Formats: sequence, C-alpha cells, structure tokens
Amino acid sequence: MVVRCWQEDPCTFVRVVGDLDVAGAPRLRAEMEQALAAADPLNVVIDLTEVPFCDSVGLGVLVAALNHVQHMNGRLILVLAPGMIRHLLTITNLDRHFETSESVSEAREALDNAA
Repeated sequence: MVVRCWQEDPCTFVRVVGDLDVAGAPRLRAEMEQALAAADPLNVVIDLTEVPFCDSVGLGVLVAALNHVQHMNGRLILVLAPGMIRHLLTITNLDRHFETSESVSEAREALDNAA
C-alpha cells in the first residue's frame, strides 16, 4: 500500500493506492494521525479510487478518522470509485455517515464552497 498526504489550503489530501486491509491499515493510520495533527482547518479528502479492497480493519481506520475530524468540527470526504468500498459502506450503513464524492476535484470544490 502507498499513502501520500499533502496540504492545499484549505484542505488536507490523502491518496491511498493498494489494499486497505490488516496489512496496510497501520500505515494509513500512522499517516492519517500525522496529517490530522497538522491540518488547519481540519478539512480532509481521502482518495480511495485506487483501493480495490478494504477489510474491517481498514474500515475501522476510516471510521476513526471520521470521528476525529467530526470531534474537531472538521469535514471529511471520501472519494470513491464504483465498486467494493462503496458497496461496503452501503451494507454497513456507513454511507449515512460518510460524505462521499466521485472525484478529488468535486470534493475540493465542496470544501472550497463551504469555506
């Protein structure tokens, strides 16, 4: 798994490539902790369009990030392609809690318009 984080005011972007599973989740968790600590304001876009698989451990990292961002009165948007992760959020009813977008540019625009 490859995780890349960068800041473009007013957003923090996290791009994940590879499986978000028990092996990759700790890497994402560590990267997210650093990114969230440095983010100001706490507007986060997580691009999961190149993540073909996510297990319960990976889902737990995403839920923890959402809880942290919401606790800090921030906003988190997941960028999702059609497929497994979108389906996983639906069957777990987490689609009601996560804000999603179909592209990074759409997510960025949503955060820019809210600022």
